[in-house]
Amino acid sequence: MSQTKQPTNTGALATLVIVFFFWGFIAASNSILIPFCKTHFSLNQFQSQLIGSAFYGAYFIGSLLLFIVSNVFGYDILNKIGYKKGIIYGLWISVAGALLIIPSANANSFPALLGSLFVVALGFSLQQTSAQPFAIALGDPATGSHRLNLAGGVNSLGTTLGPIIVSFFLFGSVGAEVAEVTITNINTLYLIVAGVFAAVALFFAFSKLPEGKNDERFEKANKAAGSLLLMTGVILAIILIGQFTDIAKLPLLLLVLVSVVTILFWSNASATRNSEGWGAMRYQQLIYGMLGIFVYVGVEVTIDNNFGALLKTPGYLTEAGLDESEISHYISLYWGSLMIGRWTGAIGVFNLSTMGKRIATIVVPFIAFAVVLFANYLKGNDVSDLYAYSFVVILMIIAFFYGQEKPVKTLLTVATLGTVAMLIGVFTKGIVSVYAFMAGGLCCSVMWPSIFALSVAGLGKYTSQGSAFLIMMILGGAVIPPLQGAVGDMDAIGMQYSYLVAAACFAFLAYLAIKQRSVLKTQGLDFDSQVGGGH
Repeated sequence: MSQTKQPTNTGALATLVIVFFFWGFIAASNSILIPFCKTHFSLNQFQSQLIGSAFYGAYFIGSLLLFIVSNVFGYDILNKIGYKKGIIYGLWISVAGALLIIPSANANSFPALLGSLFVVALGFSLQQTSAQPFAIALGDPATGSHRLNLAGGVNSLGTTLGPIIVSFFLFGSVGAEVAEVTITNINTLYLIVAGVFAAVALFFAFSKLPEGKNDERFEKANKAAGSLLLMTGVILAIILIGQFTDIAKLPLLLLVLVSVVTILFWSNASATRNSEGWGAMRYQQLIYGMLGIFVYVGVEVTIDNNFGALLKTPGYLTEAGLDESEISHYISLYWGSLMIGRWTGAIGVFNLSTMGKRIATIVVPFIAFAVVLFANYLKGNDVSDLYAYSFVVILMIIAFFYGQEKPVKTLLTVATLGTVAMLIGVFTKGIVSVYAFMAGGLCCSVMWPSIFALSVAGLGKYTSQGSAFLIMMILGGAVIPPLQGAVGDMDAIGMQYSYLVAAACFAFLAYLAIKQRSVLKTQGLDFDSQVGGGH
């Protein structure tokens, strides 16, 4: 089925990506907040990671609330107010949360601090639920993944430059990250964060962006609401069991995983028999996309979250294991790898000639790699052992040429390479293993836009509702990392072999690409053919 191609609204897209940059910036500030809280509140490692849990939990709860309230009132709130206002309201919620962090820190209350961070992330949830479909709506739907790649690349730039910017405001220089962070420093940081988000909200309010509304009639989805509430109730019950019993964490985390998969497949089967009351869940591509986002976010976060512990393991990279101060440039290489891939994936959004695109696909990854190295140099890190990673970047460039900017082919390619990379990381040692695990960032870099664009394809008036469901599945970042950590804690397995969990996640995502292509073809949608024919 052919579709009329729409030109990209480049001015609106340029304005939109500003928000994506500051999501990355906040991620950088959290990397400083976590060790501060661990020391200041005398927390153990598990307790300090509750900061991340508060964030991922807020994404799930925020998106769920948005859907439930829309369902109760009988109209899609985002379709009613428009994506632009959704982003603005989300920004103001994040401003309120950032300001709440200040009295929470001053009161020496870790629970209050978690609550404040939860509010910040609630704002992020609304922003992302609005911004993702907005980016797709600003041009041809078949090339929506390219625009999300561009926005994701800007987000990764914020994550890469964030530590430098945050260190400057906290310590007065970019190389003083080992200095002690005080309550006064935290107050200063989050006053700046609140001010920046307020400024961006005002900028959006007065900018000439399209509203991004969809005025088609809204249909309630009571059965979908019941399914998601059931999922929420099951997860909360499992959390309570974990809190008030001595049952081991691993079986409980596996139970959460099985519950999410079972409920979604049951919902899919029920909606296939009778679509009434299921709303966006009547579309198979959305159900598989929800599982895809759950697994993708989970694997992206788990590679990084557990890698520090692996680097400290004696005999892995060095005989004695690395100290805390020696691992930062390896971690930054992972997030830098996401930036390298997203910058490269964003090339398709620009109106370049065929030869221009080929040249850019070769040059842009190395420019991004140079930015990563320079950011580490400014932080005072020795980057000499990162130079050879350029060979991994070359492999990624070859994969991009093979993917041909096609969402299904690209997702299948990078997911397969991710599986292979994790297996190499598991069964080798030294710098080869490190490079293999860090290559997971390159493989993850273009997954979100590919999965997202395929999942909302053909949803029409259910696009924003489907977007909310997909954002909910960021929950995977709160389930899969501790699941891998629990596996790594087992003496018979260890931290390195726990990365078989990551390999399994990538293998599932490869299967997902094949499944999504089949599902969309039955509906007359073949984005790979459309993109291939148009470029």
